[in-house]
Amino acid sequence: MERIYLDHGATTGVAKEVLEKMMPYFSEVFGNGSSQHFFGREALEAIDNARESIAKNLNCRSTEIYFVSGGSEADNMAIKGYALAHKDKGNHIITSKIEHPAVLETCRKLEKYGFEVTYLDVDKEGFVSPKDFEAAIKDTTILASIMMVNNEIGAIEPIKELAAIAKAHGVVFHTDAVQAVGNIPVDVKDLGVDMLSLSAHKFYGPKGVGVLYKKNGVKIQRFLDGGEQERNLRASTLNTPGIVGCAAALDLAIAHMEENNKKTQEVRDYFVKRVQELIPNIYYNGPKDPSKRIPGNSDFSFIGIEGEGILFHLDLHGIAVSSGSACSSGSLDPSHVLLAIGIPMAVAHGSIRFSFGKENTIEQAEYTVKVLEQTVKQLRAMSPIYEELLEELKKNV
Repeated sequence: MERIYLDHGATTGVAKEVLEKMMPYFSEVFGNGSSQHFFGREALEAIDNARESIAKNLNCRSTEIYFVSGGSEADNMAIKGYALAHKDKGNHIITSKIEHPAVLETCRKLEKYGFEVTYLDVDKEGFVSPKDFEAAIKDTTILASIMMVNNEIGAIEPIKELAAIAKAHGVVFHTDAVQAVGNIPVDVKDLGVDMLSLSAHKFYGPKGVGVLYKKNGVKIQRFLDGGEQERNLRASTLNTPGIVGCAAALDLAIAHMEENNKKTQEVRDYFVKRVQELIPNIYYNGPKDPSKRIPGNSDFSFIGIEGEGILFHLDLHGIAVSSGSACSSGSLDPSHVLLAIGIPMAVAHGSIRFSFGKENTIEQAEYTVKVLEQTVKQLRAMSPIYEELLEELKKNV
């Protein structure tokens, strides 16, 4: 049985070219980059080269790149670090209702320490309104954090416009770009952001390594106590193989972005069209304009059935998908993202994210659609609420 991976929004496999560049740093060039002898200097050179490469790809200075364990740590480091370092200047933070848990839970934790957080609504396609964003700014606002691309519905937020508004009001702006980097062009100077998070495993790099871009002059509180690594902001021995892999993966992703995106979007668009043709009573969640969502993302809600049921049936046929974001898939609660864009709670439970990658084909998409069509028919025939829910939704249209 062929196995089809349609969960690239959760993670990607390490590209062979990336793994080849990482391998020497596991056992041959194994020194600690903080050590003063030859072995340490050899590792530090690789780290410095990776830092320069990533900075070039993001259009920033190498001194603005900080290596961390992944996107969640980068979000925590940026938001907590800045808020705690500037609590004497203000206590108000702005974010949105559709952020990744790494941002939402961080903000909720800060609320326990006396910070005030505004959680902005989004429209039915998942976009933050610049007008609403500006209206939320107060004299006490010190920080805003809005994701660049939503991890469930793929919406590309108007970050450049939002960051410009924040700058005009003297508010520091952070964006979680974990789903953006490697999928769409990301230039921190063009965007005008002060801080940005990314994670290597989302663009065919290794897990356990990420980056926080922090503009020079933006002060944050030290995150991990211990040694003086990362210019005394994050104590911990640097993950040399992971850092080398992160830089190599980003190089590769940017070099082939146009061709990969063209192919991925073609397969995604074919899949979306076929699902809409063959399966009735569904919601296509998020932006309808393909140019406003990342190329590989699609998200559907199937009225009358549970997303987990679809996921398990597809898995039995060798197809891997997600019933939301990977970080929230263990929860029985409906997606906070789908509720925020107005999907009824009973319908949000029946949602599946299909996220395509560069290796997926039209043939795989067609096979998935056929299996999905039969799965939905079977589960709806067994559902005690399908017809009742359908009638109820029609009344409320």
